[in-house]
Amino acid sequence: MQFRYLAVLLLIPLLCGPHSAQALPAFARQTGQNCVACHAGGQFPELTSYGRLFKMTGYTIGSRAVPLSAMGVFSYTKSSSPTDDAAFAKDATALFQTGSVFVAGKVTENVGVFAQATYNNYDSQNPDSGKWQGKWGSDNIEVRYADRLIDANRDLILGLTINNNPSLADPWNSAPAWMQYVPTQFGVTGPDAAPIVSQLGAQAAGIAGYAFWNQTLYAELAGYQTANGMWSFLSQGTKDADQVKLQGTNPYLRLALSHDWGPHSAMVGLMAMHANLYPDNLDPTGPTIHYRDRGIDAQYQYLLDPHAATVQLSYITESIDNGDVAGIATNAGNRLKQLKVKGSYVYRARYGGSLSYFSTTGSSDTTLYPDAATNPDTRGWVPELFWTPVQYLRVGAQYYHFNRYHGSVANYDGAGRNPSGNNTLFVYVWGAY
Repeated sequence: MQFRYLAVLLLIPLLCGPHSAQALPAFARQTGQNCVACHAGGQFPELTSYGRLFKMTGYTIGSRAVPLSAMGVFSYTKSSSPTDDAAFAKDATALFQTGSVFVAGKVTENVGVFAQATYNNYDSQNPDSGKWQGKWGSDNIEVRYADRLIDANRDLILGLTINNNPSLADPWNSAPAWMQYVPTQFGVTGPDAAPIVSQLGAQAAGIAGYAFWNQTLYAELAGYQTANGMWSFLSQGTKDADQVKLQGTNPYLRLALSHDWGPHSAMVGLMAMHANLYPDNLDPTGPTIHYRDRGIDAQYQYLLDPHAATVQLSYITESIDNGDVAGIATNAGNRLKQLKVKGSYVYRARYGGSLSYFSTTGSSDTTLYPDAATNPDTRGWVPELFWTPVQYLRVGAQYYHFNRYHGSVANYDGAGRNPSGNNTLFVYVWGAY
């Protein structure tokens, strides 16, 4: 199924109408609200109930304002035991890591946009000189159409979105696109393997329809295909050889139950995605690898000034059927399981901390994981402390502690290296305007 004609119809108001702004500093200008209205404790991107409503109604609440924002991350990374691997090339060095430019906000009464382009200052190394080189590329991008039907007996939000990342449209931060977000450290960051639903950001193009009934039941159905051709603006900066090639349209389904009472908010949800990928990005023909992702997630928030607390859980299991594709894996089929748990607390929208746990396990396969001791099993903790001295500026420190790496608790590479060798301190300054 091709959905380009529907996309053109949805984009007409964006192309013809005046441009505006969104959440970020641009969203704050549009709504006239402080960051804490949309973000728990003012910490982007943890959405409050109001923030979720703002997103689901198409970023259209408020009046048009300047639609531009910018964001930058300066960081310092210190690993426990760096090696000559490229992942540690900037260890113990303060650097400008990434910067983003946003066009975001209300376009018409029913259409809004969130578009992010990101500059990665250390994207890759020059093969001749070995020097690091930067690159601009598409990041999270979506255009929404939304309408709200509300009276004494019902409250129904209906919407349509074009985006470049499965689960990007999701209003809860337990979704794969939002559970782990910038800033992230420069260097070893965790498991080499991840479910396909979390790997398609800025590589796929999708159209999703969604509904939110009585602020209780959320449903979303989407289809994704390769972001090339007329969709290439959604994957700018990704080389053709690096872009995952999808066969046809690949379905994504999301269901969630939500309830707010007093200062409390809770959600439990389900997610599913089917994706068929060609094994050779440069030759999208022939048999494909079949990925089947199933996930459950939950979120709880307590928001009552001066306190803001959030707890999130995400568990995704993936089955991989290699079908008739030869040489990709030793096993005809593999499984992958990913667990993420995170709790955060913010006091007076200024002082905060979080604690995350991650675990990725799965089938052993000597071909699929040649550099991971044949096993993707990696587990660890990430404590974090942060301080927001002024709105739009955040200073923080994270510590990545690995209990297991590539399937082993010791000597995971056969050369005596232990998981603790990858333990990393990451200090960052994260600002937006």
